[in-house]
Amino acid sequence: MAQLADLINLDLSDCTEKIIAEYIWVGGSGMDVRSKARTLSGPVDDPSKLPKWNFDGSSTGQATGDDSEVILCPQAIFRDPFRKGKNILVMCDCYAPNGEPIPTNKRHGAAKIFSQPDVKAEEPWFGIEQEYTLLEKDTNWPLGWPLGGYPGPQGPYYCAAGADKSYGRDIVDAHYKACLYAGIDISGINGEVMPGQWEFQVGPTVGISAGDQVWVARYILERITEIAGVVVSFDPKPIPGDWNGAGAHTNYSTKSMRSEGGYEVIKKAIQKLGLRHREHIAAYGDGNERRLTGRHETADINTFIWGVANRGASVRVGRDTEKEGKGYFEDRRPASNMDPYVVTSLIAETTILWKPSHSNGNGVAAP
Repeated sequence: MAQLADLINLDLSDCTEKIIAEYIWVGGSGMDVRSKARTLSGPVDDPSKLPKWNFDGSSTGQATGDDSEVILCPQAIFRDPFRKGKNILVMCDCYAPNGEPIPTNKRHGAAKIFSQPDVKAEEPWFGIEQEYTLLEKDTNWPLGWPLGGYPGPQGPYYCAAGADKSYGRDIVDAHYKACLYAGIDISGINGEVMPGQWEFQVGPTVGISAGDQVWVARYILERITEIAGVVVSFDPKPIPGDWNGAGAHTNYSTKSMRSEGGYEVIKKAIQKLGLRHREHIAAYGDGNERRLTGRHETADINTFIWGVANRGASVRVGRDTEKEGKGYFEDRRPASNMDPYVVTSLIAETTILWKPSHSNGNGVAAP
């Protein structure tokens, strides 16, 4: 008699050419990832060859009940680590039936920026450090913490090993391998400063692909925590008080920054980021003011400062970049719940396309 696990793990290639495509999109809250599956007649490796689909937008906060159809347009394909075989995950964005992007479709605007000739010529690379917190499902309290209480102060938990310091490693490792299987450019993981908090890094990845990959990596994490009976939180400050928040530090470079003399290009780009500090903060995630307090490895939300190897700065430049005179920098302001399409495209727009005419009143403190 077949067991449930046997049926879930059935190898369909023995009996059919058909595959399953899981269509993924970002829901109405801007942080909820939704998905549904359909059968295709055979393997597909080009998103332009996939059929468009639709869903009930009134059930996701993306349309009204009297005109609820929203169109899914496939944009990127990944291998499916859950169904395996030739089955695929498909990252989509959302449009009204008339072809217009709906308001929650942040990918469309980002793709327009990344398709600009000046941006394409600079080959913008992104490396995104996605922090998150694992919570017990029934209590919404961090994994490994005493129920209703607190563990010992921060210090022993960062990159730690041991049952009294590291909580949820099986989930984290499962996610790491699943992302590699899917074809995501996941470059590493580590335990974070607050116990029960972890980080994975995606990149270096070019242009719009950074947003696609971070969203699919988030979807895979949601699925794995679902299997484990644990909740993943992307709240930028899940526990008030003397605990680190959760960010999505965004590492960035252009072709000019990676070339000889690139450090001067980096400094000019940082200057432009400082002039648009308010615009960036407004786009860098909800609740970020609870995290960017000037404490716990952050700069104050109202102040823009940059420095070399300074983890309390808005933007950090690495020692190697300073020494070699070229490389990348890290924007430490984005919150863990930021939209990677919005953040990556805004950084590219500000540093490559935007031409400041005068100071907008934001001070820029240099190291």
